[in-house]
Amino acid sequence: MRRNDREITNQEAIEAFIAKEQILRIAFCEEGDIYIVPVNYGYTCENGRYTFFFHGAKAGRKYELAKSLPKVGFEIDGKYTLLEGESACEFSATFQSVIGTGTLCLVSDRDEKIQGLNAIMKQTTGKADWSYEDAMLEAVAVFRLDVEKMSCKAK
Repeated sequence: MRRNDREITNQEAIEAFIAKEQILRIAFCEEGDIYIVPVNYGYTCENGRYTFFFHGAKAGRKYELAKSLPKVGFEIDGKYTLLEGESACEFSATFQSVIGTGTLCLVSDRDEKIQGLNAIMKQTTGKADWSYEDAMLEAVAVFRLDVEKMSCKAK
């Protein structure tokens, strides 16, 4: 990170930020073509290691890229506030962001799918205990992103 003075290393502050936000952007690179997709997410953090979950269709570009190119980048941002100035160059903003890399996998285990979907629902609704019909579990793709590197910064 170029601006070490903006780096956040406090794990409680990082997790509080991740717990509050709603959108995770996943970045794929396929033969030099960049594809970024925003997704709703849920997460777990065990022993300081983050795992993000999101869901989608069992078809389409995101699904195919997750199978063929599982190494991805990701980003979460928020807490944006415009800081006005007298001239264009005096404008600035405050923000916080998390960026990182990891490996995607498609979840096939029924119990892990439920864990992932419940993590997403907890992030979205605050409630983590849901039930799912077998037909829905079969129809939905649940993606797990195992984080390998992650950094957080704020201004």
